[in-house]
Amino acid sequence: MERKFNKQTKLHIKTGDTVKVISGDDKGKTAKVQSIDTAKRRAIVEGINMITKHVKPTAAKPQGGIEKKEAALHISNLMLVDPKTGEATRTGRKTGADGKLVRYSKKTGEVING
Repeated sequence: MERKFNKQTKLHIKTGDTVKVISGDDKGKTAKVQSIDTAKRRAIVEGINMITKHVKPTAAKPQGGIEKKEAALHISNLMLVDPKTGEATRTGRKTGADGKLVRYSKKTGEVING
C-alpha cells in the first residue's frame, strides 16, 4: 500500500545500527549496517554476505584481479540488536518527549537512540 503523505519508507533499521542476521548463510552473525537502499529494502552489512567480484584491468587498476566485497541483504533477514542488553529485539515506534517518533525495543521497552 502506498503512503499518502510522507513518501519516505519507514524501516526498522538505520545506517550505523548493529544488527543480527536471522536467516541465510551468515545466520547468527552480528555486524554494523554500512548503507541502506530504501527503494529495494536492502542493506549492506559490514563483513556479511561476502561475494567475489572479478575486476577487469583499467587505467585506475592496471592489475585487475579478484575482489571480495559485501553484497546487499534484504532487511527482513536482519534484526536490530538492543545496545543495552546486546540481544536481538523487535522494534516499535512511539512519540518521544519532544513529539518526534522514536524507536523502542519491544523486549525491554526502552528507547533506542540513533
